[in-house]
Amino acid sequence: MNHFSTSQLNEILEKHAKFLRKEEDGQRADFSEANLRGIDLSNANLRDADFSGANLRGAILNHINLTDANLMEANLENADLSYSKLSGINLTEANLRYADLSHAKLTGAGLIEANLESANLEGTNLMGANLTDANLRAAKLSGVNLMGANLVDVNFNAANLRDANFTCANLTDSNFNGANLEGANLIGAVLTDANLTGANLRGANLFSATLMDVNFIGANLADADLSSTKMTDSNLIGANLAGANLKDADLEDVTLIGADLTGANLEDTYLEGADLKDVNLTGVLNYLRKKKNL
Repeated sequence: MNHFSTSQLNEILEKHAKFLRKEEDGQRADFSEANLRGIDLSNANLRDADFSGANLRGAILNHINLTDANLMEANLENADLSYSKLSGINLTEANLRYADLSHAKLTGAGLIEANLESANLEGTNLMGANLTDANLRAAKLSGVNLMGANLVDVNFNAANLRDANFTCANLTDSNFNGANLEGANLIGAVLTDANLTGANLRGANLFSATLMDVNFIGANLADADLSSTKMTDSNLIGANLAGANLKDADLEDVTLIGADLTGANLEDTYLEGADLKDVNLTGVLNYLRKKKNL
């Protein structure tokens, strides 16, 4: 792994600045496979730089500009990337465990198979980013913007996603086991085959979301907006749906054994083939009888 002296580092940074200005003697910064553990590059402009495979463990990179940079397979464990500009960055298979990415801009970033376990992404903008197969176990994601992001097969186990924005995101096969999604925005999101066992979705907005074959066992969906959702074949055993809005929702062949539907809005809800054994229907039973759904 390459090591750099202070003079070598300064020379590389100077040549990269010229490269960005398109000056004749400019040269793109190449830190590939470099040992930069604990380095302080805060506020630096290293747009388009190459850090692939570099060791940046514990590095101070807050307010840095790494737009379109290559950090594929880089080690950024415990690094501080808060308030950084990372749009279009390549972080494929990068190690970002315990990294601070709070309030960073990662629009359109590539984080395929990245390890973000216990990372701080509060207030981070990941709109349109690709996090396929990424690990976000126990990550802090409150207020994160994941609008339109590719989140197929992502591990959100025990993550805090309070007030997160998942509008139109693809969450197919994602794992939210025990995650906190209270107040999250999931309008139009696709969660086919997702695992939300024990997840907290109190007050979440799932209007028009695709929720087919989803595991909601023991999930808290109290006061959630599930109107116009497609929940065919989903498992809601023991789920809390008290006060939930299920207007125009498709619950064909869902399993609701032991669920709580107290005060839920079931106007024009489709329940053909649904298993309602031991369901608490306080406040909605008479309505269901009138609609002949029981």
